[in-house]
Amino acid sequence: MKRTAIAAGVALAAMGLGPGAFAAPAPIPQQAAAPAGTSNTAPTTAAATPPAAPTSPLLAVDGAPGAVARPGIGQPSNGVFGLQPQVTRNGEFAHWMHNSILFPVITVISLFVLALLIWVVIRFRAQANPIPSKTSHNTTIEIIWTLLPVAILVLIALPSIGLLQAQFRPAPAGAVTLKAIGNQWYWSYQYPDHGGIEITANMLKEKNQVGAGERARTDRDGPRLLATDNRVVLPVGVPIRLITTANDVIHSWAVPAFWIKLDAVPGRLNETSFTIEKPGLYFGQCSELCGARHAYMPIAVEAVTPAQFAAWIRAKGGTMPTPGAASDKVIPQPGADGSAAKAEEGAATANATGPVENATTAAPATTQGASGNPSAAGNAGQ
Repeated sequence: MKRTAIAAGVALAAMGLGPGAFAAPAPIPQQAAAPAGTSNTAPTTAAATPPAAPTSPLLAVDGAPGAVARPGIGQPSNGVFGLQPQVTRNGEFAHWMHNSILFPVITVISLFVLALLIWVVIRFRAQANPIPSKTSHNTTIEIIWTLLPVAILVLIALPSIGLLQAQFRPAPAGAVTLKAIGNQWYWSYQYPDHGGIEITANMLKEKNQVGAGERARTDRDGPRLLATDNRVVLPVGVPIRLITTANDVIHSWAVPAFWIKLDAVPGRLNETSFTIEKPGLYFGQCSELCGARHAYMPIAVEAVTPAQFAAWIRAKGGTMPTPGAASDKVIPQPGADGSAAKAEEGAATANATGPVENATTAAPATTQGASGNPSAAGNAGQ
């Protein structure tokens, strides 16, 4: 009972109800979107930060990468026990909650149950009890073992619900929109607010696996099975609006250092937001069994300063949006009206049949993903 009470005290401390329980304050998850009438604009520039030089490897479309993978940062490490170092506010809060609340509570409860089992085995063995007890109920004990676990779970649930809410808060105006599309078996990415830039990322093979003209993985690219030929480039300190979908089967976009794991479902758009706090190179993988080459869908994200990100966008032929402006781009689902595939299909049809003059057609009714509900605004999946 004493150890269980300690576990409850630890859970209380997680909500700030136990003064002095921890030497350092808990990290705070990213806050909910600001209410109406208040500013909710993300920063889009960095003062006194020189842009990347035109010859910087960061701006290269292919070839040598800009940042170098560092052991222990943004990737798994041999012999290390615990979660990867987190570089987002939600990740820092979740890391603290795991180490300071969940792990101690699990340890205390496990030791308490083990002690009870040992005590029961010794105290109530047949040799010590030649005449078995006929006791069938103890009201006090039954109330305790029912209410105490409920109280512990409720106390743990309070910070957990706050973290869950923070993970799915809407991105503020001025956030960088990244659309990740899962394919069998690679990732493609779009930057809708930056001129529609699109990149495709495939896993880099080892030296003994590449064919003629293919680039093999090096230590600068990252670990085996995690390095990609093209990296996602995102700015540090700017909220990121992540949208995931898929073209074939269910995939999952997961980067442990960001505390992000978001399913990519065909015909549906999933969305979350996060802010990277430290520059660097971070790796992840598809985390949903998606077929024979599921293990070969790595994710590589290079976090740079906003000025370097703007230089990379210009080098890719894109444009920077108006600072602080909300996104006004329609982001269709794969196969929906307005998607790249539908645009190419329409262009091919127009080239084959020729132009039609004085034609008046009504706007088609679009459907909202798998639900089949008509969209009044005509922007399915926006």
